[in-house]
Amino acid sequence: MGPAGWDAMRSLRRGDDLKGVKLTRGVKRRILEFGRPYARDIAVFLLVVTVTAGIGVATPVLAGDIVNELTGTGGTQRGVLILAGIIAGLAVVEGVISLIQRWYGAKLGEGIIFDLRRAVFDHVQSMPVAFFTRSQTGALVSRLNNDVMGAQRAFTTTLSGLVSNGIAVALTLGVMFFQSWQITLLSLVLVPVFIIPAKWVGRKLAALTKESYDLNAAMNTQMTERFNVGGAMLVKLFGRPATETAEFADKADRVRSIGITTAMYARTFIVALTVVAGLSQALAYGLGGAFVFGGELSAGTVVTLALLLTRLYGPLTALSNVRVDVMSALVSFQRVFEILDLRPLIREADDARDLPDGAASIAFRDVHFRYPSAEEVSLASLEDLARPDRSDNSRTVLNGISFAVEPGELVALVGHSGAGKTTTASLVPRLYDVTGGSVEVGGVDVRELRLGSLADHIGMVTQDAHLFHDTVRENLRYARPGSSDEEIWAALDRAQIGDVVRRLESGLDTVVGERGYRFSGGEKQRLAIARVLLKAPPIVILDEATAHLDSESEAAVQHALDTALEGRTSLVIAHRFSTVRRADKILVLEEGEVVESGTHDELVARHGLYAELYRTQFAGGADAPAPEPTEAVM
Repeated sequence: MGPAGWDAMRSLRRGDDLKGVKLTRGVKRRILEFGRPYARDIAVFLLVVTVTAGIGVATPVLAGDIVNELTGTGGTQRGVLILAGIIAGLAVVEGVISLIQRWYGAKLGEGIIFDLRRAVFDHVQSMPVAFFTRSQTGALVSRLNNDVMGAQRAFTTTLSGLVSNGIAVALTLGVMFFQSWQITLLSLVLVPVFIIPAKWVGRKLAALTKESYDLNAAMNTQMTERFNVGGAMLVKLFGRPATETAEFADKADRVRSIGITTAMYARTFIVALTVVAGLSQALAYGLGGAFVFGGELSAGTVVTLALLLTRLYGPLTALSNVRVDVMSALVSFQRVFEILDLRPLIREADDARDLPDGAASIAFRDVHFRYPSAEEVSLASLEDLARPDRSDNSRTVLNGISFAVEPGELVALVGHSGAGKTTTASLVPRLYDVTGGSVEVGGVDVRELRLGSLADHIGMVTQDAHLFHDTVRENLRYARPGSSDEEIWAALDRAQIGDVVRRLESGLDTVVGERGYRFSGGEKQRLAIARVLLKAPPIVILDEATAHLDSESEAAVQHALDTALEGRTSLVIAHRFSTVRRADKILVLEEGEVVESGTHDELVARHGLYAELYRTQFAGGADAPAPEPTEAVM
């Protein structure tokens, strides 16, 4: 069938997917701007494609000349050899040119893929945490893979196909009309006979292909959720492997059926193209033979026309669907631009500055905050595509909070669940930005600082310590690249986890597993603390770092925390009484406001909310062991 025929079939598959798609203004101009650095390569690529198309038409003409040399009265063996040599030379030239075309095509395609992926990846990293809480990971990965690949095809497959098919059709029809306009016109009569059924096949293929993509996406989602550690444990705990297998098998069975049906439709397309080409050749030979016997055409001309016809229908069909190819590429670019145009809420000021070394104070000045709405941070197409959540959860969370943490001071935040503790802590490293008031570090509004400089001064340990699927060494070096093994071991020892790592067969080269599941909760927390100790920032933020740990793990983690907090400015979301009692100041939050402030003894003596929380958690008295807290405590 040839490359043009396969391109035509791919175009037919995509036709229905583009119905109702609207392009935004300026997308074509932006694509041209994006391709400007590759202008020279594109020009060479198109020149090579044009030469290849010309050779494809020249070969049948030379074949006809050879027939004339063999059958004509003035033909000579030398003339046949010369023509054969030219055909051989063109074949060699075409082979060399195809290598050049492939090289330039690969250079263009891979270069554009690199540029787009890097741009999207870098831009996504600049998005705030709120963006990731709403967006589906799979949808983001799709933009980095499928849509980038689709955009890349605009400069390679689509562009080269449009040029080569257009030139091939123009040259083929021109030569055929020059040879015999009668046979050419009669041959074109069969074009609708092929294209109309091909459109019908295309609609069927498009529907089946879309269903197959949806099913494959569903299977990928099921595998992603069930094959991570948490999902696998849930399936085993509830005894549902058979149910999961049955659900997966149903989808896989439908994909199998679609694959068989699609294969038959594709084969039907190929057979139809072959039959029409064969009928056209038969028509050319039959009518051409009559012209030959009538003395109007030579035998070589008939052979030329028949060979050219085999090269006509594929490019014609591809060109009939060129709009689909172009629109597919434009839509892919538009989906990539959608991400690049989503402006991050957390942005670095043009005149941002660095924090002075050792800056360690924190100040909240009349801080108000509400979580951003979906329209501010996300795209509907990146959320659940079937049920995008556009609800408004942007209620005010903090209402005029003001407090200060002096260098070296430990301040604890306590309060009921949902009081605003984690939100308050998240504003210091600019995971979110205030909607009113200001947060200052070292006496400077964090919005005036370079993000990198702010991150260098702050270390944070969260309740769910995240570890990458990498070695212990690389997980710690993420905090301070280039750290020596001696520095890493020192941090591990200070975090009370060094002996555990030494007992592992691979030591620092031990792979922690997905999200660190090869370690216990307490061990993961201590590794996270070691990471902060290796970073050695002047400010440390702890977000319930000892929650949900058993007493033995808590004791080890608490000892590690004592080391981590020593001599540093610390903002701690308190979960355990031992941390609260050691705090220089305790802030009690309720419904987004600081309702009490003071030391443990001062707050207990006031008989306010803190005293109530304290009595709830320590009903047996201050010296009694603390029972496990409930969600509504601290």
